[in-house]
Amino acid sequence: MDDAVREQLVPGVNVEVAQQIPHGTGVWVQQVRGTIVSFEQQQTGSWFAHAKGGKLWLDRLTIRKADGEISVLNLDQYTAVKVGG
Repeated sequence: MDDAVREQLVPGVNVEVAQQIPHGTGVWVQQVRGTIVSFEQQQTGSWFAHAKGGKLWLDRLTIRKADGEISVLNLDQYTAVKVGG
């Protein structure tokens, strides 16, 4: 994800997130809209990741949807974030 987009991911900002999950010969696409609650890097419980602290660090975006539901999204190379969505 672009650093310019990262800087815009602050609480209170509306976003539209599209995540792609490759499977078989196709791709499953899920879109979520909401207001940012938080954006941070967090460790996974992955013991095999050879990274900082022996853990894999992931970008995690927490949003509140229009109906009040809270969603925590792991952002990866297949994720597109549109600020103001």
